[in-house]
Amino acid sequence: MNWKLSGLIKDKQGITSDWDFFGQELIEGVRVKEVKNVIKQDGVLTEVFRKDWKLDDMEIDQVFQIKLKPTTISGWHAHETTTDRIFINVGLMKVVLYDGRQDSPTYGLINEFKSGDFRPMLISVPPKVYHAIQNIYHKESSLLNLVDEAYRYEDPDHWRVPLDHPDIPYKFS
Repeated sequence: MNWKLSGLIKDKQGITSDWDFFGQELIEGVRVKEVKNVIKQDGVLTEVFRKDWKLDDMEIDQVFQIKLKPTTISGWHAHETTTDRIFINVGLMKVVLYDGRQDSPTYGLINEFKSGDFRPMLISVPPKVYHAIQNIYHKESSLLNLVDEAYRYEDPDHWRVPLDHPDIPYKFS
């Protein structure tokens, strides 16, 4: 008796037996540091950033928080000179990166990370790499961004394209 329904698709390996990501080549310049929650007598401690992690050699010039309502997407954007360091501090979000740098060895590559309370990580996004973030939690989620260049009110380093831009081969569900 055949149990396979039409359209059935087998899962591909996504993690190793040590729970490390599997099969995702990182975009050139992207760095990810997974951190572990420390369960304490009175709660949970989670490190957000340490210089000795050596994700990059830049300073932190500004830290800000962004909150997203359930299913909301903060759309595709990139920075010409600013490095984002994204840490989901409440809830669960999907961070998607696209390398549109034609001179990059990873040109055209997509990276996708699901992170938050359950699997905290700091994601360092270099300049000129497009990124979008979706709240995939049933409640409001928030992230911290530890940028190397503070926001310039008079001349923002924010370059945006629509979520359905034809040059980015990714569709949010």
